[in-house]
Amino acid sequence: MTLNKTVKEVTERIIARSAKTRSAYLERMQAAQSKGPARAHLSCSGQAHAYAAAGGDQETLAAGGAGHLGIVTAYNDMLSAHQPFETYPALIRDAVRPAGGTAQVAGGVPAMCDGITQGEAGMELSLFSRDTIAIAAGIALSHNVYDAAVYLGVCDKIVPGLVIGAQAFGHIPAVFLPAGPMTSGLSNDEKANIRQKFAAGEIGREELLKAEMAAYHGPGTCTFYGTANTNQMLMEFMGLHLPGSSFVTPGTPLREALTIEGAKRALSLSALGNSYTPVCDVLDEKAYVNGITGLMATGGSTNLLIHLIAMARAGGVILDWQDFADLSDVVPLLARVYPNGLADVNHFHAAGGLGYMIGELLNAGLLHPDTKTVAGGGLEGYLQEPFLAEDGLTFRPGTKTSLNDAILRPASAPFQETGGLARLTGNLGTAVMKISAVGEKHRVVEAPVRVFHDQEEAKAAFKAGELTGDVILVVRFQGPKANGMPELHSLTPFLSIMQGRGQKVALVTDGRMSGASGKIPAAIHVVPEALDAGPIAKLQDGDLLRVDAVTGALEILTPGVLERPAVIADLSGNQHGTGRELFSVFRNTVTSADTGASVFGD
Repeated sequence: MTLNKTVKEVTERIIARSAKTRSAYLERMQAAQSKGPARAHLSCSGQAHAYAAAGGDQETLAAGGAGHLGIVTAYNDMLSAHQPFETYPALIRDAVRPAGGTAQVAGGVPAMCDGITQGEAGMELSLFSRDTIAIAAGIALSHNVYDAAVYLGVCDKIVPGLVIGAQAFGHIPAVFLPAGPMTSGLSNDEKANIRQKFAAGEIGREELLKAEMAAYHGPGTCTFYGTANTNQMLMEFMGLHLPGSSFVTPGTPLREALTIEGAKRALSLSALGNSYTPVCDVLDEKAYVNGITGLMATGGSTNLLIHLIAMARAGGVILDWQDFADLSDVVPLLARVYPNGLADVNHFHAAGGLGYMIGELLNAGLLHPDTKTVAGGGLEGYLQEPFLAEDGLTFRPGTKTSLNDAILRPASAPFQETGGLARLTGNLGTAVMKISAVGEKHRVVEAPVRVFHDQEEAKAAFKAGELTGDVILVVRFQGPKANGMPELHSLTPFLSIMQGRGQKVALVTDGRMSGASGKIPAAIHVVPEALDAGPIAKLQDGDLLRVDAVTGALEILTPGVLERPAVIADLSGNQHGTGRELFSVFRNTVTSADTGASVFGD
């Protein structure tokens, strides 16, 4: 199939834009590869330190001839998505020994959950945890004794952070090993309904907690299509997972077999063999375009509009929001997974999943088929699905037809002709909006604003009965420089109530809303942020705004607003407590949202 014209043009301009930075990055990776791992060059004392706790693997490591695999893990047993990783290191070590290889846990990285810190001070560390994870991954591999690495991570900031860290060691192969989603519990739609009833004061906290426990009930990723599961999609579309491995549930024989195969595959890709495939070759400009296409076709999380830019820059690839917008114009929406529909990711996987989608998008010319992957060959290998036969793990062709067209549709008959994300620009600045779950009648809102400096103020106004009539809520001083750009997910229940009452309502913020923004039109990640004296800092209650996801407009309609001085907020309450004092250097150096909100600079 001929490559789509827009996909081709966007790819070409990314390559041109990235020529200098990408070339410099690849030169660094080539220089690192030519030196090879330092094991053989370590002093005897250094080698003894490295092998001291390796048990029966000590002699193999000392001989220096076999491949050595580094494990970078985000395991902790407080996060359901990461708890399964507890047993992975032993599986991985056992997997590589028959081939003469060895494996060690190189290091751990932190893993926090936005779902737990929603509305709490800890949420102000969430975005910064991504770059902390990247740094921690770099420290884990800094001993330079590994021929390849496997990365154990799933959730919101963990996978992007690990990808950034992996690219710092881009001269060695990297395979990402997922844990999979928890089995389906209380449906996401029922859960959302309970949350709205609680926000409206119709039920108490005891009933709310009972519902939440029924939804989040076991090991694995949350089953809605938020940032964590969007990450898993990306790793498959970008060739860092084994085919079909993203949404296999924990604690199953197939999940264990995929973990074992992933470890063996990582070692086979090292420079010691004949299939050398460093991660710097996998994550090129085409791979990132494939990831953006997957994001649009699935209606994935808006957080990836920040993370993909930061991830790409770590490998010298320069993306901007216009690339996302142009691809969104030509990539159809093929999936309806909550909050964009009623199905969860387990239903999506059963209906045909990522393999079916990749096939449809390849046939439509919307993906680059010739990218390198950890499975070998191009992206067409990802049309296969794993299964267990009598002789072990094998792969077979996946379905070529959707098994449930309420969840998955072909590119010839999509849910909508364009992707799930829109870029908005105007005299208020630049923002993005997830539109895959927003009804067409809600995609244009023109109304007066109510201005708040945090989500608690907004919730208090709702509870006081102040938010009647058509209104655009502006929640500002929530950008990366102000307070780490916390997710404002706790606004969703009462905004949904307002919309359900027939009010025209929208949200405009320099903060985040993630993959769970749902049916509310939310212009998020506004740049310039309020702390940079952006126009959002000049708005007052009653000013008229237009939020238009159809034409891509974000306009202040009230005359004279831009001539006002910017409001200065008291942010002293964001500086201390719950670890926030440790991240002042991050707040002072972070880049803007449209350049990845990263502390690593441009």
